[in-house]
Amino acid sequence: MARKTDTGFRPSLLDRTIAHVLPERGLRRIRAKAQLSVMMNYDAASRGRRTSGWRAPLSSADAAGWQAGARAQLRNLSRDFVRNRPFAARAVSVITGNVVGSGILPSISHDDPDRKARVDQLVRDHLLTVAIDAMGQHALPGLQRAAMNAVVEDGEVLVRRRWRVGPYGAGLALPFQVELLEADYLDQTKVANGQNEIVEGVEYGPTGAVVAYHILRQHPGAASRRLALDSVRVPAADVLHIRRADRPGQVRGISWFAPVMLTLGDMSDYQEGEILKQKIAALLAAFVSSEEPIAGDALDPDQGARDLGLGEMGPGTITELPPGKSVSFTTPPQMPGGYDQFMRQNLSAVAMGLGLTYESLAGDLSRVNFSSARMGRMEMDRNIETWQQLLMIDQFCRGIERWLREAWTMRPRLGPADFAVTWTAPRRALIDPTKEVPALVAEMEAGITSRQRVQRQLGLDPAVVLRERVEDAQAQAGQPVNLTNDEAAPGDAMRALSGIAAAEAIEGAEDAD
Repeated sequence: MARKTDTGFRPSLLDRTIAHVLPERGLRRIRAKAQLSVMMNYDAASRGRRTSGWRAPLSSADAAGWQAGARAQLRNLSRDFVRNRPFAARAVSVITGNVVGSGILPSISHDDPDRKARVDQLVRDHLLTVAIDAMGQHALPGLQRAAMNAVVEDGEVLVRRRWRVGPYGAGLALPFQVELLEADYLDQTKVANGQNEIVEGVEYGPTGAVVAYHILRQHPGAASRRLALDSVRVPAADVLHIRRADRPGQVRGISWFAPVMLTLGDMSDYQEGEILKQKIAALLAAFVSSEEPIAGDALDPDQGARDLGLGEMGPGTITELPPGKSVSFTTPPQMPGGYDQFMRQNLSAVAMGLGLTYESLAGDLSRVNFSSARMGRMEMDRNIETWQQLLMIDQFCRGIERWLREAWTMRPRLGPADFAVTWTAPRRALIDPTKEVPALVAEMEAGITSRQRVQRQLGLDPAVVLRERVEDAQAQAGQPVNLTNDEAAPGDAMRALSGIAAAEAIEGAEDAD
């Protein structure tokens, strides 16, 4: 005999009444409700005591940050955390240090070596000097670092192109500079431009694409007011909007600290409480009480009350208490496992929320060995590589490259912009080079990867390595030089990673002769 399945659905009095008066309509109503009850198989989607405190509003990716000023509030709180809470500052330092490091640098490729050298020199003179910065302070690596800091703290940053012509472009290799702008510069007051909708300073065209940004002339929180607090419309082609998009259709960014901000705040408060408790525990104080009035009370009747102010206590303090007064201290409950376990568990949660490892955030390597450190680092490296590619290279560096080519065409004497640009991320830190480098060499010898790819993985520019190796070969032309990989031993990482073919090395030595 088949067992009946209890769906949990029972027709209500209203259902039965409708079915009695209007049988067909009542039947459809009961059938629909029964089918719905069968479909409700997710406990988390049910409404009950266990889910009564859960909030799940229906909002788009950008509306979630726009409602009630959540995006700006999170942005301001995040900046305060970085200013005043060490682990927040450490998190920004770790993320930016790994993503940007000493800079994501361009390398030029061209079939003509002479033209390649000229283009490379011009690009380096403009991008890798302070000429690229509208404020004249940073080269491209410094701008990348500041932009990545803002992306982590604020969730987004604007990079604006400023054309420089006439006297403003004097001395520049290319007629443009870039200006970094915080998200506060977006005008929140405008709602439309003709038929185009403006949301939080971002103007959308008829197809839904971003067509312009409305940018304030001065930061709204500036200490001095030099310019009127109005905005200018800047075409989207002149703005790079760097942010992490976690949901489809997301245009605006949100602070990366949003999921962990409560934990960080509570942990910091707990830490301050522990420090205060230890300060109180370190006090060696004495209290003197008497049933007789203390001499001098008549002259200063409030002296006893002031002596009860524990905030003024210090080591070696002797405090007189007025008659009938006594001092007692509370005994707060102790955390299971103590301070160390509490901080470690919460730091682990914060690290996971930010996509880091506990060891990198806390600087605590006391509980890891090579294998566990490498396993944790592998997960973090995937995040770092993702941020490098999707944020800094695809959005920032490719945007700078596009502006470079457009500016190039404005200088006809430079010729066509027929060169290729490759961006090399900084070197990934090796946990144990004696184990990891031989593994990379084995991958190359097995044909799994190439020398160029490994060199870029290590933060090296293959073109620079090739040129330097040729220069070394030319400098040692009178001595036997072996730069081949064919005769290299499997563990000879230096020769295997040299990045130069034997024929090129021999040709360079012969030219030097």
